[in-house]
Amino acid sequence: MKYIVVLGDGMADWKISALGDKTCLEAASTPNLDKLAPHSEVGLCKTVPDGMKPGSDVANMSVMGFNPKTYYTGRSPLEAVSMGINLTDTDVTLRCNLVTLSDGKPYENKIMEDYSAGEITTEEAAELINYLKGFFDDEKFTFYPGISYRHCLVVKNGSTGHGLTPPHDISDKPVTGHLPTGKDADIYLEFMKRSYELLKNHPVNLKRIAEGKKPANSIWLWGEGTKPAIDNFERLHELKGGVISAVDLVKGIGIIAGMKCIDVKGATGDYHTDFKAKAETACDALLNGGLDYVYIHMEAPDECGHHGDPKHKIYSIEQIDGKVVKTVLERLKNIPFTMLVCPDHPTPCACKTHTSDPIPYLIYSNAEDLGNGAVRYTESEAAKTGKYLPEGRLLIDRLLSLSAK
Repeated sequence: MKYIVVLGDGMADWKISALGDKTCLEAASTPNLDKLAPHSEVGLCKTVPDGMKPGSDVANMSVMGFNPKTYYTGRSPLEAVSMGINLTDTDVTLRCNLVTLSDGKPYENKIMEDYSAGEITTEEAAELINYLKGFFDDEKFTFYPGISYRHCLVVKNGSTGHGLTPPHDISDKPVTGHLPTGKDADIYLEFMKRSYELLKNHPVNLKRIAEGKKPANSIWLWGEGTKPAIDNFERLHELKGGVISAVDLVKGIGIIAGMKCIDVKGATGDYHTDFKAKAETACDALLNGGLDYVYIHMEAPDECGHHGDPKHKIYSIEQIDGKVVKTVLERLKNIPFTMLVCPDHPTPCACKTHTSDPIPYLIYSNAEDLGNGAVRYTESEAAKTGKYLPEGRLLIDRLLSLSAK
C-alpha cells in the first residue's frame, strides 16, 4: 500500500456573501473530489491544540502526525533547518519577513499594508537582506536570506519569551500594540525601525515602486524558537516518507523527521506554482523512487486567504482538484493506495489570517469503499457525517488504519 497526503494550506474558509453564502470549497468546481467523496471517509479534525496559536507550523506538524504539544519549539527553527543553518542548543531563531509598511507617521503608527511585500521575488529579497547584513550582522546576530519574503535571524545565546506578532495577523491594521515586547524587544524594534530607513529608498524598492509594485520597506521579526527535535518518521510508522513543498517550514519538519525532501521545478509557494509537477513528482517517488508515503504541501490557498482573495483561492482549489488529485488517481490506479486530502487550518478571506476551526478531511482508498455519507468534500458535508477527530495527529493513524482493514 502507498500513501499520499494532498495538503491545501489554509484551504478551508467561512461562508462568503459574495459567493452566495458559500465557502471557497463549496464554490469551487471540484469534479474529482466530488467523485471521491461518496466513497471516502469525510469528517472534521481539530489540528490546532487548545492553547496553541493556529500557525502553519503547529497545524502541519499535527497533520504530519507529530503532537505539537510534545515537539513544537517555535516556527523559525524549522525554517532554519530547511535553509541549511546549523543551530546550536543555545541559538534562538526568528522569522524575518520583508513587509510593506505605510509611508509617513512614526514607525509605531504605521499600517501593515502587506506582510509579503507584494510577494517579492527571491532574487530581490536576497539583495535587500544581504544589504541589511552589512549593518546588522555581528557575533550575536546573523541574518540569512530565504525564499521570497521569508527570511531568518539567528541570535547566539539568545532568550525566548518575547511578545512577537505574525505580520499576517495584522494585515491592513496599525502596528501599534503589536511591536516586540520582552527582554530583547528594544534591539528587535531598533532593527525593524532602522531597516525602514535603510530600505525605503533602496534601488530595489525604487524600481518596484516605478513598476507599480509594493516596496519591501521594512523587516518584521516574529516566530521565535529553539533547536527542535522530532522523532524519526520511518521508525514511527515503518514507512519511507517524503515531503514536497516550496515552503521552508514544511520542508524543515520533514528534514528533522528524517524524510526525503524533494524539490520540484516550478514550485513557488503561491497560486502560480506548478501544481501538476508537484503531483507528478510525488507519484514518481511512490512508483519508482522507493518511497511509501509522500506529503504534498501547497501554500497557494493560504496566501490567497491572507490577501482576502477568494477568486484566486477558488482557482487554487480547482488546480488542486484538477491537476493534483486527478493526476494521483490516474498515475496510481494500478497499485493499491490511500490518499488524505485536507488543509492544515482554515485561512478565511474575511479575516485574512488563520483560525483554529476544525478542518474538513477526506480519506480515499482505491482498495476499499470508505464512504460515510458525504456528497461532496466541503466544510458543511464534513460536519454532516458526524465524524470528528479531536487531534490532528490522529489523521495519519486514520490514514494507515483504514487502508489496513
